[in-house]
Amino acid sequence: MTDLQMSLIGAAGVFVAGVFAYNKWQEHKAKKSVERAFASEHDDVLLRPGDIVRSEPSFDLKPAPPADDTPATAATPVAAPAAAHADEAAEEPAAPLAPVAAPVEAITPATELATSLVDPLIDVLIPLALEAPVRGDKILPVLHTLRHVGNKPVHFIGLHVNGDWEPIVHGGVYTKLQAGVQMASRTTALNELEYSELVTRLRAVADDIGAEPEIPDMIEVMGESRTLHRFVSGHDAQLGVNLLSYGAPWSIATLIGALEKQGFDVRPDGRYIMPDGDGGQLFTLTTNVTLGADTTSRLTLLLDVPCVAPARDGFGAMLACAKALVGRLDAVIVDDSDQALTDQALAEINSQVLDFYQEMEAADIPAGSTRAMRLFS
Repeated sequence: MTDLQMSLIGAAGVFVAGVFAYNKWQEHKAKKSVERAFASEHDDVLLRPGDIVRSEPSFDLKPAPPADDTPATAATPVAAPAAAHADEAAEEPAAPLAPVAAPVEAITPATELATSLVDPLIDVLIPLALEAPVRGDKILPVLHTLRHVGNKPVHFIGLHVNGDWEPIVHGGVYTKLQAGVQMASRTTALNELEYSELVTRLRAVADDIGAEPEIPDMIEVMGESRTLHRFVSGHDAQLGVNLLSYGAPWSIATLIGALEKQGFDVRPDGRYIMPDGDGGQLFTLTTNVTLGADTTSRLTLLLDVPCVAPARDGFGAMLACAKALVGRLDAVIVDDSDQALTDQALAEINSQVLDFYQEMEAADIPAGSTRAMRLFS
């Protein structure tokens, strides 16, 4: 074997060893990166015992403020001794300086509203650094050009010169902005096309107002969006009970009067809404026939479970209404297969509803909350 061949063999060995070492280093680097990305002191409440753990980014359900602009609390020293006791102070060892706890700052209504619009739990947060403070009057027309991507709402908030985050309004002066796009809705998760559209349009908006956006990584955003949508899909519960006529079908004209006496708000479009007393709704009723029909023999009461707060007892109120209509209309409460629902069966359903509410509370998306209403609208 010639010296040239020996040299080539040696060089090849060195090359293979170098590639192997490089690959091991890359593998170690990737492992550390993954460990940092998934490290958390909290359990992922979206993954209940028995669920299959997927290899997508974990969804952090712990909300955080829009930006870290809270100044560090300075320790306040104890007042120095008076001049009359200077000699005593010189003889005695000085007492250690004790920090005085800073008062807890109350959350202003404006800040609370801002957090509901750009919510760190359900929105992609995109900081916008401003070249100089801006007035709300000047930037609002530009911001209003970006309200949705697909069916996902986009909102903007600003850090007011008074130090509070708030929705951007006329007359306000802001030193920082933040955009938020909702990561999931009842129907879909935020997808790549929608996010790309958002980034493109947001950069144009930022150029117009003199700002620089800090765009989050698309892969991470898509993972969080899919995780949130899995939660929404798994808790998109609508619960219905039916009233079936014992005898002849009910006349719609007569039925409307009975439903109004029961407290239903009869809408011009034919919907029947049971109001909650605060401008919202507890449950709805449908006649299961077209708008122009004269009669029906079946009514369905429907509760949108994640949109009604547990304190309102939507299922209990709906069931009480159904039982009242049974006596008023000569009907029976049945399931979707026209099988009579016993009190035991209804009690079991109520127990499931309570479990459902606990799951939503554990996920920090309480039923009936602003957060839930946005996700399940």
